[in-house]
Amino acid sequence: MNGPAISSERSSPGTSSPGTPRGARPAGAPDEESSAAAVREMFDSIAPRYDLLNHVLSCSVDRWWWWRAARRFRGILARPESAVLDICCGTGDMTLALLRHRPAEGRSILAADFSPAMLQRGIEKFRGRNVVALEADALHLPLQDVSLDLVTSAFGFRNLANYEAGLREFCRVLRVGGELGILDFSEPEGLLGRLYAFYFRRVLPAIGSRLSGNGGAYAYLPSSVHRFPRPPEMLAMMRKAGFTQVSWTPYSFGIAGLYRGVKAEPSVG
Repeated sequence: MNGPAISSERSSPGTSSPGTPRGARPAGAPDEESSAAAVREMFDSIAPRYDLLNHVLSCSVDRWWWWRAARRFRGILARPESAVLDICCGTGDMTLALLRHRPAEGRSILAADFSPAMLQRGIEKFRGRNVVALEADALHLPLQDVSLDLVTSAFGFRNLANYEAGLREFCRVLRVGGELGILDFSEPEGLLGRLYAFYFRRVLPAIGSRLSGNGGAYAYLPSSVHRFPRPPEMLAMMRKAGFTQVSWTPYSFGIAGLYRGVKAEPSVG
């Protein structure tokens, strides 16, 4: 099957907005370039046990989150001609959830990640399936302008070194009317939020460190969620990047949620 058109050159996501861009900043990473390198190295190091830890630390509710998010885009996925990208695909679980709604004769889903170790584990799951794997940076996608109908990202967008640049890049590769879906963590409020914060900042890093052997990666996880924009700010960033009909649907009382947006017609003048 034919996948989305891939360009031989990487395109620039554009210049950053005035001020300090929002994005992931692992400990000791002062700028975007070092942040991206640190995130890639971190995910390469935890790739061998990533799936096990995800399921253990989420009590397997992550499987339901992927299934629910993918189901929201079943209309686009059901069209054989739709061009679909799952960016920051990791080991491929979101890609496989999307594939459940894809006709056998449809175009291949493109699954991309910039961590080669994570992507290799995804490739093992994709064997015999209608998926094309690609090692690529979400901020510099090797794809043609307006070439996609759907872009999804599950628990990966939060790790980008520049959120606004990522949204602009997704908008660049989407056709007008194409959709974006970002599934990621959030911080619930109230009593549940306090209980969740205790688990997320104390219990989860301890378990993750013990099982993975990488304490830094699971200390980074709660700090990255805390740094991530709250839903109102994230929705405002999506509008600024060129998306309309933006929305956030909380999952599991707001522990995670799905951001959706539709690429708007370019403004005139």
